Amino acid sequence: MADTATPNLPARDFAATAAFYAKLGFEEDYRSDGWMILSRGDVTLEFFPYPDLDPYQSSFSCCLRLDDLGAIMRRVEASDVPDARVGVPRFHPAAPDPSGLTIAYLIDPDGTLLRLIQND
Repeated sequence: MADTATPNLPARDFAATAAFYAKLGFEEDYRSDGWMILSRGDVTLEFFPYPDLDPYQSSFSCCLRLDDLGAIMRRVEASDVPDARVGVPRFHPAAPDPSGLTIAYLIDPDGTLLRLIQND
């Protein structure tokens, strides 16, 4: 197995978080009262309970570097996540970044920012 790192992210409600990410193609691999693991192919996200989190004050974020950014963006666009500049959840479509990368932005229902980055 290759070395990996997995983001540990907050969730106010595991069932709601799992339902949100299921629309994006993630499957639940593990859940207990204190931890949940979701995966989509080689991408794994781990969640811890944070029931009092204010999603509008969250400073949690992570980067997902993806071989097929278009595939997950099609799932995001087909879900009920709005393409908006305010509100939670929301997304910003993929676009070239000054860094030379193509990046989309997704904010989940708990206010976590996921930078979705196309691998070169």
